[in-house]
Amino acid sequence: MIRNATQLSAIARLFSAGVFREMAKNGRSSLFSRLISMSEIGALCPADATVGHAFDSAFAILKRNGCRDEYVYRAALIQRVLLGKHSLNTACMLTEFRAGTCKADLAILNGTATVYEIKSERDSLARLANQVENYKRVFAKVFVIASKDHVDSVFKTVPTDVGVLELSARHQISTIREAEDRPNRICPVTVFESLRTAEAETILAQLGVQFPDVPNTLRRGVMRERFEKLDPTAVHMAMVATLKRTRDLAPLREFVERLPQSLHAAALSINIRRSDHDRIVEAVSTPLTTAMAWS
Repeated sequence: MIRNATQLSAIARLFSAGVFREMAKNGRSSLFSRLISMSEIGALCPADATVGHAFDSAFAILKRNGCRDEYVYRAALIQRVLLGKHSLNTACMLTEFRAGTCKADLAILNGTATVYEIKSERDSLARLANQVENYKRVFAKVFVIASKDHVDSVFKTVPTDVGVLELSARHQISTIREAEDRPNRICPVTVFESLRTAEAETILAQLGVQFPDVPNTLRRGVMRERFEKLDPTAVHMAMVATLKRTRDLAPLREFVERLPQSLHAAALSINIRRSDHDRIVEAVSTPLTTAMAWS
């Protein structure tokens, strides 16, 4: 039984990049074993439980209303939208993607670019208005996903072209208000500033824009000037097409399928080398009693 905030914090940290990357590098994680001890998750697992069972037990606790953090919301979006409505073959996902002065929690690119700002029970709405305005400069559709307790306040904070989603106590996503698809409002320069240089070059080439051969130190400045003159809708379409290729997640499909569902969001959000996939799968398959001795 989870009794205090320290245990809940330890459970949330089980899904951190630190644990995942330790497993990728070493096939084990001393941080995982410490957090399991702190959270007392082991007491909730059967005697023959694996590390994967422990993750699932921890996630079941995080999903409870009032305990849910950003990872729970991200997992719901990945399961219900990215893998539910779309697939890794047809859509790509961006996490912590720069948009103006903000970083987007999660964006999904399919026929258009849709961003999702997560406001869990633990989050404040103080920055929401500014975040939404920055996201509109890069993404055609903007959604805010929140708990039932936040929905009314979200409605009062964001304009009517912003969609509102609710994550229910049963981990289902309901559309309270649909987002408008407005690629014409994006800012080409803000898009450019979010991209890698090679991606920006690809977009310019797609749109038939040429620029002079200049030293690398001047290249981005010249490209920025070219983006300033481009049509927003055309840039948005080219951005979607380009990022679906450069940020493709389809190669991760087999890896994701080998992991418990509670770790799908981590597998698709945390960047690790493909050569490390087997180490993580092996670590997750380790008996929990063995993993408790990891150091």
